[in-house]
Amino acid sequence: MPAPTKGPRLGGGPAHERLILANLATALFEHDSITTTEAKAKRLRPLAERLVTFAKRGDLHARRRVMTVVRSKGVVHRLFVEIAPDMAQRPGGYTRITKVAPRKGDNAPMAVIELVREPLSAKPKRAVVAEAQGATKRAAKEKRAKETAKETVPAVAADPVVEIDDAPVADIQDAPVADLSDAEPVAATAAAGFAGTGEAGDQDAGDADVAVVELPAGALAPLPDGSAPEGYLVKGNADSGLYHEPDGQWYDATEAEFWFATAADAEAAGFRKAGSAKADADD
Repeated sequence: MPAPTKGPRLGGGPAHERLILANLATALFEHDSITTTEAKAKRLRPLAERLVTFAKRGDLHARRRVMTVVRSKGVVHRLFVEIAPDMAQRPGGYTRITKVAPRKGDNAPMAVIELVREPLSAKPKRAVVAEAQGATKRAAKEKRAKETAKETVPAVAADPVVEIDDAPVADIQDAPVADLSDAEPVAATAAAGFAGTGEAGDQDAGDADVAVVELPAGALAPLPDGSAPEGYLVKGNADSGLYHEPDGQWYDATEAEFWFATAADAEAAGFRKAGSAKADADD
């Protein structure tokens, strides 16, 4: 006794069921999307995806196998020439079923079955996750650097407020002038508001916001936006002691603490290439 087909039976018999599914598959490959009952959509999905697999092979035998189900030569040509190339990079899941409002009259559950022809993402899932983790680490490092800078910057003394009374000008001129000893020039300068002002003060405040990193010989620090300086494409990582070239496996997922112009400069600074046999042995 043959094993029963999964799902509800369609039509009045097996031959009628095969014709119904063949007509639904023909309409799907011709219009890319059709609306039918939910039961027919679920029964059509495995047949349609099997025909797409044949079309991806592209040989004569596969075309003849598809012609046993889809009788229209124009639809078969469209399946092999237009639809199959769009599915070349997709390992499976060529159709999508979306439930819609029930049908008026008999209230039958309806669904839209369509071909998934959107291109796959250029980056694999692991690369996206690694990029997100790298962004999180960079944000945490910048936050810690700002908090450390706020703790180390001393508070600037406020400008003293001098009260001027209504004394005559002559009395003010005859008033004794305070004598500043040699031990108080720094305090007087800070009280006068000279500390932290001007170009020198701005430079000190800017240097306090940036974490100090000791650069090896032949290396440059990243630009303020995190990108590489012009002509420097090799990433260096101080924690691991490795450098990564643009064609390396972990280049995109690695955060550069400094940049080298060439791999020779990185090796001269004592760094090892990531993925090499020596680096794997040390790890």
